Amino acid sequence: MLRNNRTRTALIVGCAALALASCAGKKEKPRLAYEERPVELLYATGADRLDRGLWNQAVQYFGEVERQHPYSEWSRRAILMTAYAHYQGNDYAEAIGDADRFISLYPGNPAAAYAHYLKAICYFEQIVDVGRDQAATGQALANLNEVVQRYPRTEYAADARLKIDMVNDQLAGKEMTIGRWYLRQGDTLAAIGRFKTVIERYQTTSHTPEALYRLVEAYLTLGLAEEAKRNGAVLGYNYPGDVWYRDAYNLLTDKGLRPAVEPAQSKKPSLVSRLPFVKDKDATIRPPAADAAPAEVPAAEPPPALETPPTASNETPAPAEPARRRGLLSRIPGLGGDN
Repeated sequence: MLRNNRTRTALIVGCAALALASCAGKKEKPRLAYEERPVELLYATGADRLDRGLWNQAVQYFGEVERQHPYSEWSRRAILMTAYAHYQGNDYAEAIGDADRFISLYPGNPAAAYAHYLKAICYFEQIVDVGRDQAATGQALANLNEVVQRYPRTEYAADARLKIDMVNDQLAGKEMTIGRWYLRQGDTLAAIGRFKTVIERYQTTSHTPEALYRLVEAYLTLGLAEEAKRNGAVLGYNYPGDVWYRDAYNLLTDKGLRPAVEPAQSKKPSLVSRLPFVKDKDATIRPPAADAAPAEVPAAEPPPALETPPTASNETPAPAEPARRRGLLSRIPGLGGDN
């Protein structure tokens, strides 16, 4: 009996130690000491920190708006301001969570368009080069398409359409990278599958001419002359002056095959091929003013005047030029009704 009691006690102590270790491992975000203050003052102080590039402090003050005045109109807007501050601080996971929270609470609010757009841009900013995992790229594409489908006549949709072209180019580049690797490894059939994916799904991207050339190359490797000629013809008719067609033409003629199209003298690049994959962090984001319809996003209304001067801050602002990104996200919409 004594042994059982000792065992039970040891188990209880062990569980308590594990629980304490688990709690200690969780990183709690710093919060302001609770001090009841007018909502206008809290919000204006948060806006002041935001303008000064003190993203963490801005998050704290907007969090206090929500905590102390959860049912006010200021609280609804504070969610968007918090999301924007997290975005500016490159804390994309938190920004996405804030945007999702706003969409869940106020799906019919005019500013929901902004929340959807901010979420899409957060994924877009996390796109990495084609040699690495493209999970964020897929998420960016899905969320950009959602913006276009839900709010087709807004500024957000117009910008999303441009970014969708860039994302598709990135995904096509990933397929090409894998296809080339398969080709080098001698797995020609797997390579053909990747190149066909580019032709079928991403035919408006800058990778299409090379994908057609690689198909010519792969089919010739397999001895499928007619398939090689057919893809060469498609390449020649659509890109007669492209360097990839000149290479395909040489490949075919070297095998004694007559291409359907003579290569043009000069390359005539398509519009897509002139579209650089550039993410301009300074030309995309700040939250909207809450009562604006998504089709017309007005400039954010000025924050209420501070009742007291902002307190001195221990957080050092970013030197020289703060990493502040302006554009559509920098225009935080006003909030309309409760929906």
